[in-house]
Amino acid sequence: MERELSRVVRGRVDLGVTARALTTMDASNYRRVPLGVVAPRDADDVAAVLTVCRTYGVPVVPRGGGTSIAGQATGTGIVLDFTRFMRSLVSVDAAARTAVVQPGVVLDTLRNAAAPHGLTFGPDPSTHSRCTLGGMIGNNACGAHSVRWGTTADNIRDLTVVGAQGNVHHLSQGWQNSTVPVGLRDFVIRHLSALRTGYPQDLPRRISGYAMDALLPERGADPARAFCGSEGTLGVVTEATVRLVEAPPARALAVLGYPDESAAAEAAPGLLPYRPLTVEGMAADLVRVRGDVGLPRGGAWLFVETGGATEAEARARAQELARAGDALEATVVSDPAGMRVLWRIREDAAGTATRMPDGTEAWPGWEDCAVPPAQLGAYLREFRALLSSYGLRGTPYGHFGDGCIHVRIDFDLLTPAGIGRFRAFSEDLADLVVAHGGSLSGEHGDGQARAELLPKMYGDELVGLFGEFKDLWDPYGILNPGILARPARLDENLRFGVLPKRPVDVEFGYPHDGGDFAAAVSRCVGVAKCRTDKESSKSNDVMCPSFRATGEEEHSTRGRARLLHEMLAGEVVTDGWRSEEVRDALDLCLSCKGCRSDCPVGVDMATYKAEFLHHHYEGRRRPASHYALGRLPEWLRAAAPLARPLNAAARVRPLAALAKRLAGIAPERAIPPLAPRTLVGELRKRRVPSAAAVVLWPDTFTNHLSPEVGRAALRVLSDAGVEAEVPAGRVCCGLTYVSTGQLDRAKVVLAHTLDAMEPYLGEAGRRPVVVLEPSCAATLRTDLPELLPADPRATLLSSAVRTFAEALEECAPDWAPPRLDRPVAGQTHCHQHAVLGDAADRRLREKAGLVGELSGGCCGLAGNFGFERGHWEVSVACAEDRLLPAVRSAPPGTEVLADGYSCRTQLAQLAGRRARHLAEVLADGLEGEG
Repeated sequence: MERELSRVVRGRVDLGVTARALTTMDASNYRRVPLGVVAPRDADDVAAVLTVCRTYGVPVVPRGGGTSIAGQATGTGIVLDFTRFMRSLVSVDAAARTAVVQPGVVLDTLRNAAAPHGLTFGPDPSTHSRCTLGGMIGNNACGAHSVRWGTTADNIRDLTVVGAQGNVHHLSQGWQNSTVPVGLRDFVIRHLSALRTGYPQDLPRRISGYAMDALLPERGADPARAFCGSEGTLGVVTEATVRLVEAPPARALAVLGYPDESAAAEAAPGLLPYRPLTVEGMAADLVRVRGDVGLPRGGAWLFVETGGATEAEARARAQELARAGDALEATVVSDPAGMRVLWRIREDAAGTATRMPDGTEAWPGWEDCAVPPAQLGAYLREFRALLSSYGLRGTPYGHFGDGCIHVRIDFDLLTPAGIGRFRAFSEDLADLVVAHGGSLSGEHGDGQARAELLPKMYGDELVGLFGEFKDLWDPYGILNPGILARPARLDENLRFGVLPKRPVDVEFGYPHDGGDFAAAVSRCVGVAKCRTDKESSKSNDVMCPSFRATGEEEHSTRGRARLLHEMLAGEVVTDGWRSEEVRDALDLCLSCKGCRSDCPVGVDMATYKAEFLHHHYEGRRRPASHYALGRLPEWLRAAAPLARPLNAAARVRPLAALAKRLAGIAPERAIPPLAPRTLVGELRKRRVPSAAAVVLWPDTFTNHLSPEVGRAALRVLSDAGVEAEVPAGRVCCGLTYVSTGQLDRAKVVLAHTLDAMEPYLGEAGRRPVVVLEPSCAATLRTDLPELLPADPRATLLSSAVRTFAEALEECAPDWAPPRLDRPVAGQTHCHQHAVLGDAADRRLREKAGLVGELSGGCCGLAGNFGFERGHWEVSVACAEDRLLPAVRSAPPGTEVLADGYSCRTQLAQLAGRRARHLAEVLADGLEGEG
């Protein structure tokens, strides 16, 4: 079959282990192992795949971003991946307010192209930065703005679809404008009565089942609309003409507080006559940081967005809604930054809700039921009662204005008893939804999660017609079988059953996952926030630089988590820790730790990579770079007395080339010079203060490669009245050992470090430990206690770590830095973004008059990563993503800031720009004042 597909398909055909492992799951509870993946280049490729699969009797599953919640983007046959080639925005016609798109185009790409014309695509699910138009059509996706602009089906004009027989259907409104399967019109005529009476009415979010009633003559006989929401079971979309809507030039947000979610739900319908853009709701058990984001008083909130020609007009409408909402308290926000902070909570809810406040996991399955908005308050009360009766917990939120509720529930999907309770609860909840006149799915489709229960909603007769309807389009039954028509059981194919029953032996403690590596890997629920690219991302997040550089799923955080999941399962990836497929996928992980903070569920791929490398190379020879760069502190200590002759030798090209080849260093890289004198060496003659307030950590990079940063930090701390001393013994955070997976050696190094630091960690003499290198600070803050969880000194040292700015703020709160008054450019270190935070740095820069934002992302050097052979191109691509453009576009006189040694090195080698640590800039300012 692979040979036949490769012969007729111009796109990519991959039936290998990695491709199959990457597509076993979507964002649901389900897992099905495909035969392989085909990335078609055009509609002819799609038709060719269908022809081959029809011959072999193999299913075909269309897949976009793979963020489906109900399991419809998984399958046992050939997965069609439209995100590789068929992702073009063909055209935008601003006058007609339409756009032509291929199925793999990301929603934000379309929205960004429409924005200069004052237009947008109305439906906007929370995954807008990575979901595709093809997937939105397949699921009839909605989003927060559907109260104003409707569902995807409401915004489709024409579809081009390849059918199971390889024939092309052009679908539009009206039979005369469409080419449909033979017998479809006759089917409608024969079943007019059932189609007219079998569907619930006045339900804005009816997504469940086939929309066959869209073919009724009184509804305009619209085959394109009937096709929407068919979840890849009727045909494969290859092109779509979508309608665009006018985007208000200005927006405002009214946030209304209520005693509880039912009160908020009951208030929502009263706001609809004001024609808001959104009426979103969420309760206090989901919003866990409300004190930091300006939410008004209450136990639940409505987020009501308004639009206008000007900010004043939008704000006035929001204030009118706030007065009409009968809330406990209301806040109106119209500045974009403030609105982004609030909307971020809502958009991250799909991931945040996967964890209860106590860390217990919660899962989809009943993610998006919808009832008539007027019924929502009563439905929520009964829903909570049903949860309680089963001993389950969930955190409802969602589109209150449309009566659609999202919730993830702490089902036990591992044990037979838990799975039995999952089934019983599902049946009872379906009855509850139907009793309120609702739809089992109000946004994400039925998939495998709910299709089995559709007879409760529609009755046996109409569900029987679903099968007949599908057969007209797909007489061979190859298009996404087991979904919608003749569905699989909702408790089959669950993704957790294949994982090990007992925790595997690991080196890290995984404190947030009960010490279980499988539980840590299972944190990834597939919402794919790591799959944003340059076109669809406007934030300062870091995750995931290697995906942004390559566009390959296997180099995303989600892709790597999927491979690790399959490694533990042992069905597709069969050689465990020795897997070359997993090793190759992790090879381009920069260990930037961006996912630790940017992933809504806190996947920490840098830690998982270190764990894997430890086991993968255990008892085996490692790559040369692991010996050279992974043990960098040892080499630098040995080289320190010979710094000058070694620097001279590094300038001799043949010698440098030989050294790089032996060390596994990229030939394109220049070898950084060693400092003629180490920082510790310089400070040996310095008088140690008798009562030093802080301990200055002499990290390897500052000590051996940039001691000028340490000198500057001491100068600034002294001016602030903060005396510092350097530890008497040899210390190392173990970063390079951890990043290369040499965890045994890392533990030894860290144990020696704790011995040296013990005098500074006692209750009487505990002092802040100032770490100038962000990557070292992050390692001490997180990796140290997770590698040595049984040593109480590890927790003491971890809690003592401070960044340079944090130390100044804590120890010298009244100190005024020199006023520099200049713009800045550069990048917040990825480890600082992910682990340490930069709030103190922002405040310090503001006090010093250093204005402007630092870019997000990762510099691409990332410690050993950018120096290793084979990583040059990805390293450069990461730098070119955000850092280098930001520095190049900075006006003259801009101060280039980079607290990380890697970031400074990358800027020097790729842009020829000297960047400085914030301590250096402030120290220079002090000299100027002097």
